[in-house]
Amino acid sequence: MGFQVQPIRDFLVRPALPASLARLPEIAYNLLWGWDHHLRSLFRRLDPVMWRGGHNPVLMLSQLPQDVIEKASKDPRYLAIYRRACERLDNYLASGNVGQPGMLVGYFSMEYGIVDCLQIYSGGLGVLSGDHLKASSDAGVPLVGVGLLYQKGYLRQVLNPDGWQQERYPVNEFPNMPVTPWLDTEGGEITVSVKLPLGVCHIKVWEARVGKTRLMLLDTNIPANENPEVREITNQLYGGDAHTRIRQEIVLGVGGLRALKAAGLKPTVFHMNEGHSAFLAVERVRVLMREEGLTFDEALDASRTSNVFTTHTSVPAGIDRFDASLVHEYMAEYCHEAGIGLDQFFALGRSNPANPGEQFTMAILAMKTSSYRNAVSVLHRDVSQEMWQDLWPQLPVWEVPITSVTNGVHLPTWLNSDLAAIYDNYLQPDWREGYQDGRTWHQIEEIPEQELWESHKRRKRQLVNYIREKLVSAAVAGRAPAAEVKRLGEIFDPDVFTIGFARRFATYKRATLIFRDFARLKKILNRAGQPVQLVIAGKAHPKDHPGKTYIREIVQLARDNDVAHRVVFIENYGLQVAREMVQGVDLWLNNPKRGEEACGTSGMKAALNGVLNLSVLDGWWDEAFETSGGWAIGDREPYEPDQDDIHASAVYSMLENEIVPMYYANRVEGVPHDWMMRVKTCLKNMSPMFNSQRMIHNYMTQLYEPAHQGFTEMSRHGFQAAREHTSWSRDVARAWERIRFVDLGSGPGDSVVSGHPIPLRAGIHLAGLSPADVRVEAVVGRLGANGQLQDTEVVVLPPAGEAGESHVFGRDFVPSQTGRLGYSLRVSPNHSDDPLTRPCHNLIKWGA
Repeated sequence: MGFQVQPIRDFLVRPALPASLARLPEIAYNLLWGWDHHLRSLFRRLDPVMWRGGHNPVLMLSQLPQDVIEKASKDPRYLAIYRRACERLDNYLASGNVGQPGMLVGYFSMEYGIVDCLQIYSGGLGVLSGDHLKASSDAGVPLVGVGLLYQKGYLRQVLNPDGWQQERYPVNEFPNMPVTPWLDTEGGEITVSVKLPLGVCHIKVWEARVGKTRLMLLDTNIPANENPEVREITNQLYGGDAHTRIRQEIVLGVGGLRALKAAGLKPTVFHMNEGHSAFLAVERVRVLMREEGLTFDEALDASRTSNVFTTHTSVPAGIDRFDASLVHEYMAEYCHEAGIGLDQFFALGRSNPANPGEQFTMAILAMKTSSYRNAVSVLHRDVSQEMWQDLWPQLPVWEVPITSVTNGVHLPTWLNSDLAAIYDNYLQPDWREGYQDGRTWHQIEEIPEQELWESHKRRKRQLVNYIREKLVSAAVAGRAPAAEVKRLGEIFDPDVFTIGFARRFATYKRATLIFRDFARLKKILNRAGQPVQLVIAGKAHPKDHPGKTYIREIVQLARDNDVAHRVVFIENYGLQVAREMVQGVDLWLNNPKRGEEACGTSGMKAALNGVLNLSVLDGWWDEAFETSGGWAIGDREPYEPDQDDIHASAVYSMLENEIVPMYYANRVEGVPHDWMMRVKTCLKNMSPMFNSQRMIHNYMTQLYEPAHQGFTEMSRHGFQAAREHTSWSRDVARAWERIRFVDLGSGPGDSVVSGHPIPLRAGIHLAGLSPADVRVEAVVGRLGANGQLQDTEVVVLPPAGEAGESHVFGRDFVPSQTGRLGYSLRVSPNHSDDPLTRPCHNLIKWGA
């Protein structure tokens, strides 16, 4: 290559901004432009080509010629847009906050998908985290995000000529990204550190502004870290081996908590979005032990009251687990310095603390250190209760204390502008503020079908143009023949019924299901007068060979001469590809193995744009289907391998006999009336239910506010309540072996008449405890075929006197069911009035 000149110094020259445009950087560095089109237009107008090249206003401002800036500063039209943008930003930032006084939520996530130019996400978890921050900002929820600032982010997908996924890792240049160093009160950059076996790891703290919400991003690739392995901790998302992963999770959990403290922020609620950040719970214990003089048990009691853990995983294989030797290597010195016993520490991450061979599980650590635990859909709650029942072995599955908050998507981000313009004309003027209210959407019925149809056709034409550009660009980069480039430049027809499938290529999502009977699919795609086209996108994890095989199989099939004009695979699935697809296709296909999709949000994004869903009844769709206007694949049955053929056949049958004919038939002035009736049903019912504002409201009312209140009460008077609660727990544990039922009551007899009360009584020897120390309950339900109780309800039995050395608990109960019923009795420590905050333990006794 010859002699290369290396600089001894580098520096950045930015255009000088006239006073009339002085706030452009402020607008560029606040990611509110990601969901406010008025702010986006400010940069798009400066240079549309440069804007389309990366949707990065910070980079634009560093590269725009000075004459372009000067021209804009003298253009009254541009200045009017600029002033309107400044006003919108100011009004937005000045809008009020919600929540109790002093409340601050620390939200920890491994990845964030917010805007295209901030590549620190891989897929659905990151996009959900980004939507969580945006929705919190919109609602005024006091929340600060914590994550990692990756030098290379996640992979950029390129397909080789054989259709095999290749990974590229473009370097993120932080000076050209919408992030800035987080400064302390004196204007200095904040750094913190954690100890690792490699040595001290120094962490620089960056900030991204997400509307009113601040996102703290941690970076180890700094000169203070001389060891290359330390610098590379934040090099790549989900890269490297188990050592890399545990280092990242220590930096996120422990380093993140220290960064918050260094920034002067004092969250009262800590939200672990998946188990990656669970070490923060141990760091909270360490800090309380050191600063408040609490014991380990007292600090654990105090901190867990305000920890919230969200699980997104439906299968054990998706959980982070580390070998005990690896955890010992990284955490033994930490525990020693903190005064935490290794046995105490390892017990927090194991289902069976007595088993030294059990791996250390981050999700278990999060479960055991949190009072509030939630799944991300109602069905996922059921799956999670089954998965984690061994942490509460004395509870029936349905009582395992995991609740659900179904995910939602950020409507202002994902709703297409054509549809938003229609809403401006037909919905109430304040629909943008009240879109989580179902009443806002009643006026959907007043929108003319013709307008909705024409709006969708515009988005579809845009999608087709986008597909052509992407395919031509990939073909040129791959040196394809000119004839192939020409063919791809003309591929797809905006008048043809279009199906979209885009997601991470994990095998449980069954991306190849629709290709299972390829001959039948060919007939569907090429049906005379009712053709169909299929657009697919998605990435496989670099180490997921089966997922990569699925991609290659689809690409190879798409080259078949009979379908090459009807099937395309779009490279490098990301936010922009997703946005074009969910706004432009006619039908969204989703066919995971039921019970393995925790929620799924791509179908929600499609539904918000009037795109109908065809999906397995899994995740969110299990809640949405009946009122969605869409179609279901299969029934509400657990997945079995033989369902692949059954589900594929069902997809073909619905496309052949109902879905595609409905799209093409019964047209009035070119508009498919029956189809558009379903579209209106979809928009009316899905928009208020599956948006992130509803989700954030659920988190606030069900988890954040109770957690904040719990910590407030626990921390009063030097954490006196924590000390007393730990002492009480110790007394209960000592007495528990001696607690026993001495009288189970006489019961109601063999039969009773409905509407009449039955006596529920229990006599219990409390071994010196008081009646207030325990919670006595009857579990009442119908007798199932196997003799077990089902359709149960829990009835609390209050103290009702004494009988010798035992205490009596009881009440009369009127059954709400008829038929053969039964009940059982149990006693447990009276930890809380909220059974969802029940800690992991075996201190439950059942009457026998």
